[in-house]
Amino acid sequence: MSSLALVLFLAIIFLTLTITYLSAKKTKNASEFYTAGGGLTAWQNGLAVAGDFMSAASFLGITGAIALIGFDGFYMSIGNLVAFLFLLYLVSEPLRNLGKYTVADMITARFHSKKVRGVAALNTLVISIFYMIAQLVGAGGLIKLLLGIDFVPAVLIVGTLMTIYVIFGGMTATSWVQITKAVLLMAGSFVLTFIVFAKFNFNVMAMFEHIKAATPLKDAFLDPGNKYKNGLDMISFNLSLVLGAAGLPHLLVRFFTVKDATTARKSVVYSTWFIGAFFIMTIFLGFGAAAFVGFNNIVAANPGGNMAAPLLAQTLGGDILFAIVSAVAFATILAVVSGLVLTSASAVAHDIYGEIIRDGKITEKQQVRVARIASIMVALISIILALFSQKLNVAFLSVLALGIAASANLPVILCTIYWKRFNMTGAITGMLVGLLSSVILVLLSPNVWNPVPGAAIFTGDPIFHMDNPTIFTVPLGFIGAYLGTILSTKKADEEKFAEVLFKSNTGYGISTAKE
Repeated sequence: MSSLALVLFLAIIFLTLTITYLSAKKTKNASEFYTAGGGLTAWQNGLAVAGDFMSAASFLGITGAIALIGFDGFYMSIGNLVAFLFLLYLVSEPLRNLGKYTVADMITARFHSKKVRGVAALNTLVISIFYMIAQLVGAGGLIKLLLGIDFVPAVLIVGTLMTIYVIFGGMTATSWVQITKAVLLMAGSFVLTFIVFAKFNFNVMAMFEHIKAATPLKDAFLDPGNKYKNGLDMISFNLSLVLGAAGLPHLLVRFFTVKDATTARKSVVYSTWFIGAFFIMTIFLGFGAAAFVGFNNIVAANPGGNMAAPLLAQTLGGDILFAIVSAVAFATILAVVSGLVLTSASAVAHDIYGEIIRDGKITEKQQVRVARIASIMVALISIILALFSQKLNVAFLSVLALGIAASANLPVILCTIYWKRFNMTGAITGMLVGLLSSVILVLLSPNVWNPVPGAAIFTGDPIFHMDNPTIFTVPLGFIGAYLGTILSTKKADEEKFAEVLFKSNTGYGISTAKE
């Protein structure tokens, strides 16, 4: 590790700990711990939401994918952007109007049931922990590549810091760490994009012409089909990206950090612009890496292409720009995992302990204390699982989390808001069918089974032959919700649906997060 990289690495830690110290002074009750007291403005929450989605996998992974496989890497950029349009038009406003601290709060606004809350909390824990393991395993590998720190200490450093941010600063610290990281990442990406574009005399057509001769794929670089040969797999993969974001708990709870639904809607507009600008820049970064770093150098540093962006920075700006980009990638990792810890801890402390075990009879002080203990427990479990998952395919864990979110959460959220006949049984069966079908089909897929020894977790032929099952599991989630509803002897409470529909559209009678 160079001395400059070490200084920047320590500067990021100092900056984020200072944010946590200042945030801790403002975190006195459950509302401030879970949702920053609902005090974020639209642009602040927009940056925080964008930061949650602009993970290290996005910055490093998408840049590398575009550099190595051309057009197919672009699917990741456009899929992430379209996901936020879906979130904006169908989910963000009713979610903010009906919920308070967690996704389970929103669903139980219509079905006052401990069973519904328990299954919703289970979904949140499974999705968040799978997503967190992927981030921690990726963090360990990337920090080893970027800073020369071994996998185990790298995971322990990230795990310790994310726990400190959450238990002392709650959502306020998590949000401001995310905002700071988003600004750093956007600024770093803009500088790199500007330099790359200048190399092509600010001429897009010149860039496209040059890139066709600069990679081993030649003209095929700009055509689809370089990676995804199976059309169903490609569609299923994009469904995970587009629908998964609208069901990810750590993204959904961000809409409770603003004062009302109007601000929530505005924050999605801001985040869509930020994310759109960022993912457009990843195209320039990917093209720049392919043109100026070269296919062989990228693959030699990391077969998955994760070092494409840092190597591009080193090629265009020397060791100084390389160190800056490495530090930004480190900040990106820290910010995403802390949000996941907070979301998991909220499900344990608020939903399971506060509402199910204590039947809502818990003080603000007790709730915050339990949430802090839950944060430590969730972080420890995730760190231990990540240490044992060092050789696991990180991409399959991330896709599994997105697939479960799209299959288990999204159908029930939409049915809760828009289907009059939907009832409690349908909510439970919809969530369980989406959760179990996603996990089972992934466990039977080529991600887990491969006849070539060492190519997957187990050696053998997969029973389910697609890499991504989301094209089947999302419909199964809806079918589970439908069959559970129509086969149940319990009838839907139409008056309650009318009340929920009215509140979800108007926000009337909904308490703010500060109340």
